[in-house]
Amino acid sequence: MSYYNLLDLPQVLQYTFYPIKECRDCPDYATDFFVSVDDGVKIACRFFAANPEFPSILFFHGNGEIASDYDEIAPYFFKHSKVNLIVAEFRGYGLSDGNPTFASIISDAHKTYCETLGEISRRGYRSELWVMGRSMGSVSALELAKHYPKEIPGLIIESGFPYATRIARRMGIPVPAADVKLIEDECLQKMREITVPALIIHGDNDSLVLIDEAYTLERELGSAEKRLFIVSGADHNSVMAMDIAGYFSAIREFIHR
Repeated sequence: MSYYNLLDLPQVLQYTFYPIKECRDCPDYATDFFVSVDDGVKIACRFFAANPEFPSILFFHGNGEIASDYDEIAPYFFKHSKVNLIVAEFRGYGLSDGNPTFASIISDAHKTYCETLGEISRRGYRSELWVMGRSMGSVSALELAKHYPKEIPGLIIESGFPYATRIARRMGIPVPAADVKLIEDECLQKMREITVPALIIHGDNDSLVLIDEAYTLERELGSAEKRLFIVSGADHNSVMAMDIAGYFSAIREFIHR
């Protein structure tokens, strides 16, 4: 079990997860499927499908977001990056059951990844599945990149972080120093063991997850091929909006290089 479970305390969880229990109906280019992650607990994924010949991205969204938030964004991935997009929920978000914890966003990522591969196969889509994590979703994406180096062709991190403990401390959430060391040592080892190609996207005006976090990811990832794309003037939630052309070009060039 990951040491991230040390953060699963009521006084930490109440300030780090903001589950939203709502979901809009699927647009005509999307369908929902569910992943059983525990007894009586299923999490929802929304499959935004453009072309069976396109590669696909398994996308773990940020905190305070849900899959249907990407209903209008997915077509940009289709048009500008030439990929299908599959957005995975956390427990308690959107149509998903349960309550989110750090332990669950790590363990559930594995089941979600495997089930998504099966969903792609059942649909007759190209088997190439990239992994992307935005903000809190970077925890799930980094976990998968470390454990499936032969299966995952590449990793994309947007507005992400190497250690959730740094974010907790900056928010004034008390975490015992001994636990912080265990978690950060584990995360550092994980980053150094990741070998898949990596693209890191970050805004240089991000006040929630500072640009230093992106530099740490770039420095510590064990990937021989890695690129840091910085969006000038962008904060935590405006990376895409501040430079739509650059954002999707970076993803397209990374995947179709």
